[in-house]
Amino acid sequence: MSKIANISEAVSIAIHSMVLIAKQNGQINVTELSKITGSSKNHTAKVLQNLVKFGLISSNRGPNGGFTIKKDPNTITLLNIYEMIEGEIEVQKCNFHSEICSFKHCVFGGIPEKFSFDFKTYLNNTKLSDLF
Repeated sequence: MSKIANISEAVSIAIHSMVLIAKQNGQINVTELSKITGSSKNHTAKVLQNLVKFGLISSNRGPNGGFTIKKDPNTITLLNIYEMIEGEIEVQKCNFHSEICSFKHCVFGGIPEKFSFDFKTYLNNTKLSDLF
C-alpha cells in the first residue's frame, strides 16, 4: 500500500516518547514507552539515546531508571524533534528537482510543495506542551 506522507518510525517514536516523557511528573522507562507506542524496545531505546545526545532528555540507568525531560516543553517544537532525527526538512518543489518544467503547469498542481510547506509549518508551530 502506498503512502502520501512517509513519517519514519524513528520520528514517530521520538515525538510520541517526548510527549509521554514531558507529561510525566517523574521518569518513565523504555519498557513502558515501547509498550505505549507499540514499538520495539530496542528501537525505542536507540531513538531515546539520540534524544539524550541532543540534550532534550536525560536518562538514569538501573532498575528504577528511566527518562526525564531536560528542557521546558514550551520551548521544544515538533520540528526540533523531527529535524534532530531526520535532518532538515526540505520544502519540495518538484519531484524531478528540475528548475525548468517542461509543462505549462505542475501536473500535481503544486501540492507537493504546499504539503511539505504546510507540514513544516505545523511542526514548527506545535510545541511539545501543546500535546498534553
